[in-house]
Amino acid sequence: MCQERHQFNQNILLAIGLVAGLAVGFSGNAPLIAVADNVSYVFISLLKLISLPIIFLSIVSTATGMSNIRELKLMGRLVGQYTVTTTVIAALVALGAFLIVNPVHADAAAGEVVNLGNASYLTYLLNVIPSNAVQPFLENNVIGVLLLAILLSLATISLPEENRTVLHTFFKSLFMAVMKITSWIVKLMPLAIFAFIALFIRDMQQGLEVKSVAKYLLVVLAANFIQAGIVLPMLLKAKGLSPVKTFKAMAPALSLAFFSKSSSAALPLAISCAQNNLKLSPRVAGFSLPLCTTINMNACAAFILSTVLFVCMSSGMQFSWAELFGWVFVSTIAAIGNAGVPMGCFFLSSAILASMNVPLNLLGVILPFYSLIDMLESAINVWSDSCVTAVVDHDLQRREANEAVGALS
Repeated sequence: MCQERHQFNQNILLAIGLVAGLAVGFSGNAPLIAVADNVSYVFISLLKLISLPIIFLSIVSTATGMSNIRELKLMGRLVGQYTVTTTVIAALVALGAFLIVNPVHADAAAGEVVNLGNASYLTYLLNVIPSNAVQPFLENNVIGVLLLAILLSLATISLPEENRTVLHTFFKSLFMAVMKITSWIVKLMPLAIFAFIALFIRDMQQGLEVKSVAKYLLVVLAANFIQAGIVLPMLLKAKGLSPVKTFKAMAPALSLAFFSKSSSAALPLAISCAQNNLKLSPRVAGFSLPLCTTINMNACAAFILSTVLFVCMSSGMQFSWAELFGWVFVSTIAAIGNAGVPMGCFFLSSAILASMNVPLNLLGVILPFYSLIDMLESAINVWSDSCVTAVVDHDLQRREANEAVGALS
């Protein structure tokens, strides 16, 4: 009850910040615009403070909690295989939707160009191998940080159990400490919205059209609906499973995830629905769904890719085809490491953008819509978890049946 009251009060403050930002932006009052500018600077600085630690620790703390990869049984390999496949497809679908809808036109991005220096962005993407472990953090090189996180995670997983447990506890504790700082920063969101909205309205005349934001939202929604309504049902169909039957069986868990905006909160109900309604093996449901809740973030990958491209291109940054597909990889890895991050995909997107020194004013415009997007993403993530679990159960049953036939013959 207390938490619900706190959430209600926070929503009221967010609404007040939104209205105040609109009023200041349209009034053009110079002193208030200056206040908004300073608030925006402080908030962005705080984002930069936690951006790379969030990315690094979220991935490492998640990955080091797994068992030794080389000793994973077939079930673990299948879950990982389908998780990575569906998440990559989700990012590719988002990229396709972004290119088709084209929310940012060339002339709309001419107002403010991000200074990348003499090196191209491809050089930035290729510069993933740092000369020392501190360099990526000092240079705000998010790709280098991702590489370090992956290497350290793989090395930790390969250690003996007692050593792996110690390191996992250490990184998880660090991650929890950073997330506590994050929760404090989140409380400043009403002020941040005020500042971002005021500055956005001030900057609208420099080229960015309001319809660009509407097109961006269309990209996010279209990518999520295509993934949930076409891609995942096709996966089920390919295995001879009924998408309609699966959806009906998991509907209570999907509804809970939608309204709670949390796939983790829906996990117990999802396991119950998978076992009792969908009639999946308890050992598969009990293993696959918790693992998928941690690493299977289809909707998050789509959101991160769409948001990063939209904000970067609106700031004047251009990408080659190789760089666009590079972002498919980055958004996939970031989504897999998203578990436990407050405000989920939004905060990871802002962390990536802040580490690239891209102006974040547009995030303040996206934020009021994120509550609905987050509800949709949570439900789609649980739907993806359910589909992956159903497919894994099907594959294991077929494998066991083949082994039984082979034993008889």
